[in-house]
Amino acid sequence: MGASLAGWGEFAAAFLIFLLSHALPARPPVRRRLVAALGERGYLIGYSAMSLVILAWLVVAAGRAPFVLLWPYAAWQAWLANLAMPLACLLAACALGAPNPLSFGGTARGYDPARPGIVGVSRHPLLLAIAIWAGVHAVANGNFAHVLLFGSFAAFAVLSMRVLDRRRRRQLGEAEWARLAARSSGWPLAALLDGRWRPTSPPGATRIALGLLAWLLLLALHPAAIGVSPLPPG
Repeated sequence: MGASLAGWGEFAAAFLIFLLSHALPARPPVRRRLVAALGERGYLIGYSAMSLVILAWLVVAAGRAPFVLLWPYAAWQAWLANLAMPLACLLAACALGAPNPLSFGGTARGYDPARPGIVGVSRHPLLLAIAIWAGVHAVANGNFAHVLLFGSFAAFAVLSMRVLDRRRRRQLGEAEWARLAARSSGWPLAALLDGRWRPTSPPGATRIALGLLAWLLLLALHPAAIGVSPLPPG
């Protein structure tokens, strides 16, 4: 019983610290002080490194939590994750640094509403990448701790898309938001499917290479960092 409670205790502590590590730095007064002390670049590097370390701990803590099976493992679940993860990595690579005044961390500089690029795929491509990553990992890990972990991330990412849309509408005003979002997609590829957007050029080779490199690194480091191979059993 003591070991069981300790397992859940570590998972709960990691989850709480992960939430606090994202909620507190996002508060404007805290963020201003950190940026003043570290600089914008130093803040982003430090915040990203901290987030990755705490996320890795959270995933490991979920693996150490008491095992409560919700559905049995099948090889197709691992195949689903392995097919979806390159897509998630490519979305993230195309999103980072791309002009996007409609999502968090984006900028209007260089953004052309008539040629929205990755925003034509999704107004919130980074959140979509997180939702894909979390969703397929929830399916591939059918126990209570991992479903709670990855299901929470997927739900948070999808909910954040709706919250950000409402916030940007309010900040920009209805007319400006409608102008900027005219050829963007609330749901993935919605603008392509209803004819509002047609891609004019493929993503840059550098972004594609970075996305694929990130996927290969995650694939290679997964056994050492998480303790489980992501590949389906042979």
